[in-house]
Amino acid sequence: MQESDSKNLPRSNRDRTEKTRAALMQAARSLFVDKGYGDTSTPEIVATAGITRGALYHHFEDKRALFRAIVMDEALAVASAIEREAPAGLSPIDALLSGSAAYLDAMRAPGRTRLLLIEGPSVLGLAEMKKLDEDNAARTLRSGLEAAIDTRGLPFAALGDLLSAAFDRAALAIDAGEDAQEYAAAIAVLIRRVVGG
Repeated sequence: MQESDSKNLPRSNRDRTEKTRAALMQAARSLFVDKGYGDTSTPEIVATAGITRGALYHHFEDKRALFRAIVMDEALAVASAIEREAPAGLSPIDALLSGSAAYLDAMRAPGRTRLLLIEGPSVLGLAEMKKLDEDNAARTLRSGLEAAIDTRGLPFAALGDLLSAAFDRAALAIDAGEDAQEYAAAIAVLIRRVVGG
């Protein structure tokens, strides 16, 4: 075997495990986006990934667990995008505005809106999706609101939920072909009104 060939082979069981898991998630993500969770079968996933069905069940308890892992990756990607665009040092209002624009941009990744806002609640349920959101994008919104306004005496949790719903509605509208700039501008107006800036 030539040296260049050996560099392309997995170096350890961990490398093979990571490659298998990544192939399963990539294949399943594509199918879930194209066909939806309900119309995607595990035999299709493993055939698309080029992996055995046993390997699927070695990595994931079932199709739902695989879907949850994909949704978690998508939610983490959105939260990371928000954190990159709203770093420490910005004024609270600027952080909220930058973070909201980052959210809308991040949700434009192909298939992300379907996975997080349509399939996710249907497959995982609203309670699980709310928890996942609270650990990611909603966490960044909550931090921004706490820095921007005096929350004493306000129904803060409800306020955060309603703003989050507005962001999700904007993402759905943009995904359906509405003008992204109009929705981004409307979200900015909403944030300024809420924080009084």
